[in-house]
Amino acid sequence: MIQRIFSVFEPFVLSLLGTVLLATLLPARGGFAVFAGYLADAGIVLLFFLHGAKLSRDAIWQGLRNWPLHLAVLASTFLLFPALGLGMTHLPGLDPAWANGILFLTLLPSTVQSSIAFTAIARGNVAAAICSASFSNLLGIVLTPALVALLMHVKGGAGVSLGSIDGILLQLLAPFVAGHLLRPWIGAFVERRKSLLTLVDRGSILLVVYTAFGAAVVEGLWTRVSPGDLGQLMLLCLLLLAIVLVATFLIAKAMRLSPQDAIVLQFCGSKKSLASGVPMAGVLFPAAQVGVILLPIMIFHQVQLIACAMLARHYGEQRPKE
Repeated sequence: MIQRIFSVFEPFVLSLLGTVLLATLLPARGGFAVFAGYLADAGIVLLFFLHGAKLSRDAIWQGLRNWPLHLAVLASTFLLFPALGLGMTHLPGLDPAWANGILFLTLLPSTVQSSIAFTAIARGNVAAAICSASFSNLLGIVLTPALVALLMHVKGGAGVSLGSIDGILLQLLAPFVAGHLLRPWIGAFVERRKSLLTLVDRGSILLVVYTAFGAAVVEGLWTRVSPGDLGQLMLLCLLLLAIVLVATFLIAKAMRLSPQDAIVLQFCGSKKSLASGVPMAGVLFPAAQVGVILLPIMIFHQVQLIACAMLARHYGEQRPKE
């Protein structure tokens, strides 16, 4: 059991924690902060461009064939999660800043890589997981900012301005569409160099985390966060994940999904994407607020990795090899 828990702490997770430490000790200031911000923005544009080039149209058309499953995943991601997030914002004693972060976390799309990986480990329907996770991320580019505008405009002053919408269009949607339109010419190149996408994916996240946490540290983030706050956020993330895992299990039973499709619903419907959340937060919120907004999703990211890795292994051991 201990070995399983430590096995999910891959180098990227350690890099993420190291980046937070670096931003705490040596936050970007002055001209260097401006340069780091531009570099992070460029990384975000390149990230969404490459993801657009990677997504095939065949995956989109094939996914339409299993629409009840995909609608269930989307309902969990963009209806169940936000409803739970709204409920948690009204918990007594919860700091409004952390409430914002938890609510933003619940508005994000599902992950791609870990959803598919855990589905494969659990011997679920990998093809359906690829479609569901891809749809969630594709729709999240539009739905997450829309939900933020709808649900967060009265939460501590955070919200979406016209400038934020322009940022979403220019930094996220436009490069994604451009990459997808250029897929006939560059798609094979991107597929052959998956390590490049991984490097850009993780590198851009680390850059945005560094600039965001650095700005928050300069504004006094760690003077506002106590061990009690971290413990409270950890418990809320655990509670949120547990509720969704149970809910998706029960929904799969009610829909009479096959065991393979039930696994897809549980793993794709219970994830929240740090890869999408970090750049979106950087576009949607003022720099001084981004660090606070991102803390819950960073905690939830570790929690979902550990819990779902253990659950996927359990399912995989229970199902016969095909």
